[in-house]
Amino acid sequence: MNRKYDALMQPLELPCGVTVKNRFFKAPMSEAMGTKEFGPSPELARLYRRWALGGTGILVTGNVMVDHRHLGEPGNVVVEDERHLAALKEWAAAGTANGAQLWMQLNHPGLQSPRSVNPAPVAPSAVNPPTGLEAAFAAPRALTLDEVHDVRQRFVAAATIAQKAGFTGVEVHAAHGYLLSQFLSPATNRRTDEYGGSLENRMRLLVEIVRAIREAVGPGFPIGVKLNSSDGDPQGFTEDESLLVAARLSGEGVDVLDISGGTYTRPTMQDGVGVFFADYARRLAEVVPTPVALTGGFRTPEQMAEAVSSGMSELVGIGRPLVVNPAWPGEILDGQARPVRLPRITTGFKRADRKLQGAMVNTWYEMQLRRLAQGRDVALRGRGDQAHGDGWAAMAFALRMHGPAALKRRRLGQRS
Repeated sequence: MNRKYDALMQPLELPCGVTVKNRFFKAPMSEAMGTKEFGPSPELARLYRRWALGGTGILVTGNVMVDHRHLGEPGNVVVEDERHLAALKEWAAAGTANGAQLWMQLNHPGLQSPRSVNPAPVAPSAVNPPTGLEAAFAAPRALTLDEVHDVRQRFVAAATIAQKAGFTGVEVHAAHGYLLSQFLSPATNRRTDEYGGSLENRMRLLVEIVRAIREAVGPGFPIGVKLNSSDGDPQGFTEDESLLVAARLSGEGVDVLDISGGTYTRPTMQDGVGVFFADYARRLAEVVPTPVALTGGFRTPEQMAEAVSSGMSELVGIGRPLVVNPAWPGEILDGQARPVRLPRITTGFKRADRKLQGAMVNTWYEMQLRRLAQGRDVALRGRGDQAHGDGWAAMAFALRMHGPAALKRRRLGQRS
């Protein structure tokens, strides 16, 4: 053990009483490895076992959808009932090896359900897709009140099944412009019933979901929430509102607040230099006692140790570095780690790179997750500082998955 990084080695006791072995938090990344029947594939179990053996304290899955009619992308796992319980148990057993926590991230995409998988999306209100994204997303219809209540119950049902399968916690996704984030934002929530208008009403569904999950899973099962620091939209969910929602969630007994920001149209989590959302995390630490997971931009052990020792966050979220090196946390704790350098993803043509950057980079990492699940390392061209990823291969993969709309989609969840 390297005492230089002592802050990262310390166990963390969550409000529910569960102890996490260290401060490494694998950020959710879209795997797109579900079966045609929406179950988890054997590759998912192999991928998460590799990360668990790599030393991370908490592993959070990519999006697990709560409604098969509303996917975020092809390859999503869906949990609505126990039909895939055996495969879920295999995934949970693999991801909890080596003392790791494995939390299932629960999500509903709302209006951010692309045409390639859903011609009839739903949302808090019938708000058209932003200009330029009409080819990728159909116009949604507003959820009825009964459907809002059904969404709540779907989150609860998925959480109870996750617990039964052996997952050690869940994370409710209320960020990145997905459905619960849409409810929080006045830009996308124009309802006039008890779920729209004031911030108290706009946060109602999220609070009800968290409260109902806690009642269903009991007091000792971790519940996290992924929350935007803001939408990045002056007319949307603001940082001050986010702090108020965070305080309310803390009062409801949430165990971890996983901080992020942005939507498809304003991907603020992809624009930062250095550690993302650090200023917000500092403000949040002054408002709530709930442990914070700060995700994005961590590339050196020194950065991560400083974030924890300074009180900026209790957990350090890492995503893409764990694709490049799944064993990075264990190497850090053993004193063998070097900073992670993320490869440049390129087609070799600057103009194409500028146009395709968002979809190309996200898809390249999605491809690499499949390699890790096969026991291989990431595919890089060149060596050392010149190592890079093949952007053309990534775009060919995206076109196979989504068709031409892939060239305009901007999918969040991979940049961390």
